[in-house]
Amino acid sequence: MPKSIPALANAPAPVAPYSVVTEANGFVFLSGQVANDPAGGPTPTDTASQTRLVLTNIGSILSELGLGFGDVVKATVFLADIRDFAAMNEVYGSFFGEAPPARSAIQAGALPAPQYRVEIEVIAAR
Repeated sequence: MPKSIPALANAPAPVAPYSVVTEANGFVFLSGQVANDPAGGPTPTDTASQTRLVLTNIGSILSELGLGFGDVVKATVFLADIRDFAAMNEVYGSFFGEAPPARSAIQAGALPAPQYRVEIEVIAAR
């Protein structure tokens, strides 16, 4: 199955040359999402609130594709400061529940803009 790029109505638009989602061979790859409010609201300043917004956006994208958090098989979390791990992790756990995906979490050298504290990318399976 060749790569496809699904059209999305509710995802924040890319700000660079990348696709928000690509799909191939039954896997759905979501590019890293940061705390952009699709309605144009401000970016929250704390890690927990940013994580909640990022995962809400990811949930909306998954839903639009007929998927949910239970279909996510791998997540990668990039933190501006690894000391924010506990705050991110508490919110993250509330979205993934009892059957979370495999995950990596690292402190990144920098995220796309200084106001971002967390970025999350996921891979889901159909």
